Amino acid sequence: MSGDPIRVEGLTRRFDGPPVLDGLDLAIAPGEFVALLGRSGSGKTTLLRTLIGLDPVQEGQVSVPDHVAVVFQESRLLPWKRVWQNVALGLDVPDAKARAVAALEEVGLGHRLDAWPLTLSGGEAQRVGIARALVRSPQFLLLDEPFASLDALTRLRMQAMVVDLWQRHRCAVLIVTHDVDEALVLADRAVVLDRGRIRTDLPVPLDRPRRHDAPGFSRARRILLDALDVREAA
Repeated sequence: MSGDPIRVEGLTRRFDGPPVLDGLDLAIAPGEFVALLGRSGSGKTTLLRTLIGLDPVQEGQVSVPDHVAVVFQESRLLPWKRVWQNVALGLDVPDAKARAVAALEEVGLGHRLDAWPLTLSGGEAQRVGIARALVRSPQFLLLDEPFASLDALTRLRMQAMVVDLWQRHRCAVLIVTHDVDEALVLADRAVVLDRGRIRTDLPVPLDRPRRHDAPGFSRARRILLDALDVREAA
């Protein structure tokens, strides 16, 4: 995959009190899929907001590609616009509708082009959000806990769909998640933040599609849970 890597170097962000991000260094290669985990207050949201340009860089350097897209936990669809119009929103190209239709077909919603957002299920709404991101051909896609509100079966289907889309598009991806298993199913690397610094940066060299009973899965899971200070019941 060609293109420039995403680089965060010496990033420090302060509000009141201790720094939320404390001299953070992180690199994501073109086409790499990285999962970001951490307890509440670890700096995940601040890092994501900085990467998409919503928070200023106070100290350090941040380099991201020109074409960045984000999918939030809530789909944030405009209820007065039809599904394809939500996907095409802000696209300044002559074939905006055709591109929106193609993106919706790619996420399995070609039959819902003219539906109103309020008629969609939670999983369908998130598919529209992903289509809205992909239609912009991003070099860097950020996913902010996009499956947190979905039921378990829908979540599994969405995870499989995201891996399939990533393998086709090969943009760099950063997913913020609280789910260790999700990180290991999806990502090439799992990064754990703690007090604004990287506590663990774990490569995940498991064959795809990922299975929980695959050799190495349990060990990687244990490493991440330990980094998050989570102790499972016996």
